[in-house]
This record gives sequence, C-alpha cells and structure tokens, in this order.
Amino acid sequence: MKDKVRVRYAPSPTGYPHMGNIRSALFNWLFARHHGGSFIVRIEDTDRARLVEGATESILDSLKWLGMDWDEGPQAGGDYGPYFQSERKEFYRQAAEQLVSQGKAYYCYCTPKRLEEMRAEQTKNKLPPGYDKHCRELSGKDATICQTDGAGRVIRFKSPLEGKTSFTDLIRDEVTFENAKLDDFVILKSDGFPTYHLASIIDDNLMKISHVLRAEEWISSTPKHIQLYEAMGYDKPQFAHLPMLLGADRSKLSKRHGAVSLTDYRQQGYLPEAILNFLALLGWALDDKTEFFSQKELVKHFSLERVNKTAAIFNVEKLEWMNGVYIRNLKPDDLAARLIPVLERDLPATVKRPLDKDYVVRIAPLVQERIKTLNDVTELTDFLFLDKLDYGTDMLIGKKMDAAITRGALEAAQDKIEASVDFSEEGLENTLRPLAEELGLKAGQLFGALRGAFTGRKVTPPLFGIMLVLGKETCLKRIRTAINILG
Repeated sequence: MKDKVRVRYAPSPTGYPHMGNIRSALFNWLFARHHGGSFIVRIEDTDRARLVEGATESILDSLKWLGMDWDEGPQAGGDYGPYFQSERKEFYRQAAEQLVSQGKAYYCYCTPKRLEEMRAEQTKNKLPPGYDKHCRELSGKDATICQTDGAGRVIRFKSPLEGKTSFTDLIRDEVTFENAKLDDFVILKSDGFPTYHLASIIDDNLMKISHVLRAEEWISSTPKHIQLYEAMGYDKPQFAHLPMLLGADRSKLSKRHGAVSLTDYRQQGYLPEAILNFLALLGWALDDKTEFFSQKELVKHFSLERVNKTAAIFNVEKLEWMNGVYIRNLKPDDLAARLIPVLERDLPATVKRPLDKDYVVRIAPLVQERIKTLNDVTELTDFLFLDKLDYGTDMLIGKKMDAAITRGALEAAQDKIEASVDFSEEGLENTLRPLAEELGLKAGQLFGALRGAFTGRKVTPPLFGIMLVLGKETCLKRIRTAINILG
C-alpha cells in the first residue's frame, strides 16, 4: 500500500461499548497495525441529549483492556486534535456556512410540527420518507419571513436531483445509488452541533483518514458522504463496510441474545485475549480450520480480502468454549492473578482481604480444567477460604450408608490421615483407597463422606487436590466437625 494508512475508531458515548462496535474498532486496529499505519480514536459526542455519563471512559478502558493501543486521540494527543467533536464545532459551522454561500446547502426553517405532519402525510400516501425540500428554493420575501424565526433553523445539504452516485467498497466491490432517492439531509442542527454526516467527513478530511472501515448499516449513508466530499472539494477515503453481526436466530444482535456490551462480558469473567480472538473471527477468517490466533498472529494475517460480505453469527456458546480453552492454557501464576479480583469481589465479607496470592496459585490448578469463565471460580472454591462450613448430615451420608457407618468411616479416615507421613495426592490416595476396602465400602462412599466434610458440597474439584490445599491440620479439624454433626 503506497500511502500511509490512517484509520479511525469514532464511537459515540451514548452507551457502553457494544460488541459489534468493538469488532469494528478491532478490524480498524488490525488493518492499521498490519500496514504499519496509524489508529486514531475520535469521540463523536455531538448528540448531547443522549450522552451517557462514564461511557467515554468505559470505551477507552475497553480498548486498553483488549490491548488495542491508539496513536492519536484522547489521552494520546496528536497533531489533528482536539479529538472530541464537541470541541470542534467551529470547523463544522464554517464548513456548513461555506456550503450555503456556494449554493450547495440551504437554511431550513420548518418547525417540528410541520415535519411531523409531512411524515404523517407521506405514510398515509405510502410515499418514501424524506424531507420534501420545502425550504430548498426559498428566496427574497419568503426567506425574510422565515428568518424571523431563525433560532430554530437548521442547514440542509442540497442533494442532486438526478444521476447516480457510485463508489468502490473494498469488501463489496461497486455500489451505486440513484441520486433522486437521496434526501436533503440536515448537516447542522439548530443547536449549532453538526450531524454525523457533516462532522465525520470534515474530521476525516482534517485528520487525513485514508480508509473508513465501518458497519454495514452505514452503506446507505455513503452516497451522502461522497456528495459532501465532492461539494467541499475533498479527496475521498476508501470505504469498507463490515458484515453485520447476527444472533444465533439470525436476527440483529440484541440484548435478548445475552450480554452485548463488552463491559458485561468482562464482568462475567471472559479473558481479553479470548474476546479479541472471537471478535476477529466474526466476519474474517484465515482459512477454514484455524480458530486460535494470538494478537501478533492476527496483525500478521489480517486483510480486507479475507473479510466476508455475509453477516456473521455471534455464538455465545462458542465464545464460552473459546474462553475455557484460553483459561486452560494459562500458567498457574497468571490464572491466579486473574482469579484474585473475582474472588475478592464475590467471596463473603468474612474472608480476609487481600487474598494470599501463593494460596490462590495452589488452588488454580484444581479449577483450571473445570471453569469456562473466571466467574465460575468462587462457587467451586469458596470452602477453601471459609473458616466454618454450613451443611447438614445429608452432605455426609451417601447411598446405602447411615449416620453410624459414615461416622465410623470418618473416624477411621481421621486415624489414617493423622498417622500419614506422605501427605501428597498420591500418598493420600494410597492410604484412603485401601481403607474403603477394609471398611467394606466402595471408594466413592468413603470419598463422598470426606468430600462433604472438607467442602460442604457434593460437586467439587478433585478430593486429594482439595486436601493438599487445605493442609493436614485443617483436614483433621473438618473431619472432627463432621463427626460432631453426625453425632
């Protein structure tokens, strides 16, 4: 690629980062890094009525969490700032007024009431929606009369009435629209803030954006943007519209398909590298078999030629499976470091904080094969942090056993454990498995009683691993407590 690649991620802080929006950011980031270009973050905060407090911080934090650094933008600076559109109003006002002075745009004085009545009439007569160009040719006396109510005026772009607008989409090839179907769209609102159409092309030009990679839903707006580029005398960037994300039922991805905010998935215990890998495969593939990529490998292989035209299916089950694979590949120290914040958040208040990292490192291998998300850890391991367990005799007495048999089994196990010299997983198994046979029990009956005593649970990580983490003295203490419960 001859010219330097400059792409932008331009979210609107009207909510927390949606997975589809983050997927667009990722494709832009990968494209920039693959070509040695620049990735710019620009906050499009001109829709003042819909701004959500904390959304900008959440967006930037999400990019950092996923390891997607930016070369220019908030917190990074750059030569083409400011990077908040609310701080660039003067650029848009000047551009809009320039278009008016050149006869390429016009002031519209239509009231909200008139526009509402116009839309109702169009619906009634089954006409396509769009502004009826009422103010397009106002002049002289008519314009003077309208200007008395100038506080509510907007500026609309004069879309061509005939001909066609075409562009080459880097994913979808040639795309053509009939100009007669284009609306005279608003470019500057009555509050002085621009619409997306004007602001994006002004900023993309001033920031020297070379490629616009955005969601498929913006295809129908592209002819409007091309008309604006040409009216302003700007060089056009290259466009690529990314495939839509659909839920498993092939409808547009929404909350009913599960969490759609990246923040939600992060809170649910998904790993950033798993999400990054999963999102990269939503509309892009290296081949028909490779599913796991490191960030470095994604940068190396990414290209728009491998992006699909068809919609991608957001399969939550696949994300969960992929997350589990990533968890199983972590080293115990790394897994423990990620588990600690979850445990400190979810364990009862009676558990002393901060948790001992070395202790959690010992626990991590017990759950590594069993958890699909980090959030699964607390339910599987809370008994390892509690001083006192709350359970009844039903947790100790197994099938074809009664309180007396169970008590006798626990007392025998207590003696064996107390006398044991080799308190390792292998040593414990070599001690306790023969004991079951001596007592005329199946191993599962004895182990079930011990599991209940140590954990207060029926389903847990491996018994001998649990005993090793708890230590000999705690195991004996818990057996004594269980015996008392039975007595």
